[in-house]
Amino acid sequence: MVALGAAGISVGSAVQSRVGRALGSGLGSFFPGGDVFEIYSVSGTFPAIATTAYRLSVSGLVERPATFTFADLEAMPRVRFARTFHCVTGWIVPDVHWEGVRLSHLLDTVGVRPGAVALAFDSYDGVDTESLTLDQARLPDVIVATRMLGAPITRDHGGPVRLYVAPMFGYKSLKWLSAIRVVDAVEPGYWEENGYPVNGWLDGSTSTVPPRGA
Repeated sequence: MVALGAAGISVGSAVQSRVGRALGSGLGSFFPGGDVFEIYSVSGTFPAIATTAYRLSVSGLVERPATFTFADLEAMPRVRFARTFHCVTGWIVPDVHWEGVRLSHLLDTVGVRPGAVALAFDSYDGVDTESLTLDQARLPDVIVATRMLGAPITRDHGGPVRLYVAPMFGYKSLKWLSAIRVVDAVEPGYWEENGYPVNGWLDGSTSTVPPRGA
């Protein structure tokens, strides 16, 4: 997959989705109102999950394993911010607005047990996976996102719920988030198994320690 440069046009997500589907995610980015993201799916599928059917399981080294519905996530304390989305292949989309629940809040809700070191994430596509250390997961701009671009997250963008890791390249922000497992060692995700850095900091650092200012 070759990522093309994006113009960063700010339009509603519904318009983006329609144009992107009509023209293809690559072509759509060249037209006014087109999708400014390059849309990727490692499985070749775009899972369709209704908000009423959505479930997020949190398990592993936790005191209170739980399964959260979309309504549960929407009822939790929320954060909102805008960040530039960086693809590791070079294209960016500036000032993307995100809304969701801090991952740290979910961890506090279930209670992390001694010996926990990292988190492993699974996708509804059945293929994509990701990982973060516990310290990375607790950064204030790492969220379980339910809204993007001022609207519910579209299917193409990984909705209804996706991970968003603001200080790292886009491949760390897993789409169609289905499960979080708290584990005792880092489990490299799909992209890491295919040669990408395990720690995808935007500053290029390979350290597991968050870069200054993140």
